[in-house]
Amino acid sequence: MSPREIFVLRDYLDPSLKGRTLSDARRVVSLTDITGETCLVGRPRQLSGRSVLLAVADQLLSALAMIEIDGVARRMLLCPPDLRADHVKTLIEDAEIDAIVTDEPARWTDADVYLVVAARAPVRTAARARTERPTEWLMLTSGTSGVPKIVNHSLEGLTGAIVADGPARGAPPVWATFYDIRRYGGLQIFLRAVVGGGSMVLSEPGEPIADHVARLRDKAVTHISGTPSHWRKLLMSGAASGFSPRYVRLSGEIADQAVLDGLRRAFPEASIGHAYASTEAGVGFAVNDGLEGFPAAMIGESRDGVEMKVVDGSLRIRSTRAAHAYVGRQAAALTDSDGFVDTGDMVELRGNRYHFVGRRGGIINIGGLKVHPEEIEAVINRHAEVRMSRARSRRSPITGAIVVADVILAEGCDVGRSDDLREKILADCRASLAPHKVPAMIKFVAELDVTTAGKLARHDA
Repeated sequence: MSPREIFVLRDYLDPSLKGRTLSDARRVVSLTDITGETCLVGRPRQLSGRSVLLAVADQLLSALAMIEIDGVARRMLLCPPDLRADHVKTLIEDAEIDAIVTDEPARWTDADVYLVVAARAPVRTAARARTERPTEWLMLTSGTSGVPKIVNHSLEGLTGAIVADGPARGAPPVWATFYDIRRYGGLQIFLRAVVGGGSMVLSEPGEPIADHVARLRDKAVTHISGTPSHWRKLLMSGAASGFSPRYVRLSGEIADQAVLDGLRRAFPEASIGHAYASTEAGVGFAVNDGLEGFPAAMIGESRDGVEMKVVDGSLRIRSTRAAHAYVGRQAAALTDSDGFVDTGDMVELRGNRYHFVGRRGGIINIGGLKVHPEEIEAVINRHAEVRMSRARSRRSPITGAIVVADVILAEGCDVGRSDDLREKILADCRASLAPHKVPAMIKFVAELDVTTAGKLARHDA
C-alpha cells in the first residue's frame, strides 16, 4: 500500500486481494466488495467531523461501520454490548458525542444528539463520505464497577504491533477470537485481519461453545486468540477435537503453565504463545517459548518501540502503541512524568524470569497480609485433576477474611474421592505457598462465571 497523508482502515481493502471475508453465524460479507458499499442510512455524510458513538448491537455491522466511519468522523467511541444503561449519559457527555450510529434506533430516541441508523446489510452506493481527517478511536476500560474510563487511541497506535510483525507468511490467515471486537483484545484481532490481508470469523453472544468451534472448523480458522478463561472452557468442553489452528494466542489474564501445557496437548502442531496488552498501554510483547511469565531480559530494553520497567512490583510500559490520553471528567494523567503507563499488573522476579502474580487492585487482605488470588489459582491449576479454579476471600470474624477456592475438576474424576482430592490440592498449596495464602476451604463446583470481557468473574463473600 502506498503511503497516504491520512492513514485510514479503508486503505487496506485492496480489491485485488480476493476471497477476504468477514462472517458471523448468519452472514458472510466480502471485505473487498465493501469499498463500494455502505452499511449506513440516514444522511451518513453528515457524520463528517462529528464525535460518533458506535452503538451497534450486531458485531458484523459494527465492524463494517468502523471501516466506513474511520477517516470521516472526528472521533469514534466503541460501545460494547454490555455497557450499563446508567453509564451511557455520562459517557456521551464526556466524549462530546453528537452523533450515534446504531441498529437499535428505538433505544436512543431520548438521546439529545444527531442520529444515524445502521442498515441491516451493506448496499451499493454511488458515493461515500470522503476521507478528511485521522479519526480518534475511543475505547472503554473494563474491570471497573463505576463508569468506565474513556481511552483515546489513534489507528496508527492500534496497528503498531501489527505493522511491526509484518505480513503473515504463506496463505492469508483466517482469524477468530472469543473476544468482542468493541473491546481492545477483540479490536486487535479485527485489525490484524484487515491490515494483514486475511479474513475473520466473529464470535456470537451466548453461542454454545461446541457450535462456535464447529463454525471455526467450517471456516478453516488458522489464527485464534482468547483469554486463558476462554481457553480453559474450550478445553473442558471437549469441543477442541478436530479443530486444528496453527496459531493460538492467550491474553487479557495471566497465562499460567497449566493452561499453556493444556493447549500444547490439544494443539500439538500449533504455535502457542501469550501476549501482554492493555487498553491504556497498547500491545506490549508476546512470549512464544511455552513458559509462563517473560524473560527478565525484556525489562529495560526498547523493542519495536516498547520499553518496560518495574516499579514497586508493578509493570510499567512506555510505547508508541499506548493510548494518547483519558477523555472527559476522568481525564487524569495516563502516563508518569517519563511517559510510562502504570499497568497495575504486579510481577515478581524468580531467577531469570518475571512472573505475573495479580492485579494491584485485586489483592485479598488476610489478617493484614496481602494475597494475590491468581498466585493461588496457578498452584491449584497445576494439579492433574483440576481444570479451572478461582480463589476469593470470605469474611471471617477472626482474621477479617479467609481464602476459599472454587475448583472445577477434570471430567471423569471420581466425586466419591472428593475428600482425598481436596487434601491433595491443599498439600500442593502448602508446599508452594506461604501459610496465609493456603485456602482454608476447597469447594468443588460445576462451573465458574466468566465476564463479557472473557475474564474470570471474581466475587468476594
